[in-house]
Amino acid sequence: MEYLILIYADESRYESMAEGQMASLMADFASYTQALEAAGVLRGGAELAPVRSATCVRVQNGKPVITDGPFAETKEQLGGYYLLDCANLDEALAWAGRCPAASLGTIEVRPVTA
Repeated sequence: MEYLILIYADESRYESMAEGQMASLMADFASYTQALEAAGVLRGGAELAPVRSATCVRVQNGKPVITDGPFAETKEQLGGYYLLDCANLDEALAWAGRCPAASLGTIEVRPVTA
């Protein structure tokens, strides 16, 4: 079954990190990604551009309304994702708990429906 591991954190924490701290975090992500690949569960993933680059589309009265920025005001923003193919939710949750960003924000795990 496929599961989406969604990585949420306050972007300002990353922007204010010292260069060495950010390099260490990126190395942790590289190791995590390699572990996912070695286990054969990784199906895809990517880091997202900062939320300030987002554009939202809503339809009102049958016409699209386009706005800059995120739709919802939140303390944490979606920063990236991994798509995993795991035997069950417990396995996906175990991988989510190993994500380097788990100590910096929230990792949401969602089953992907066909």
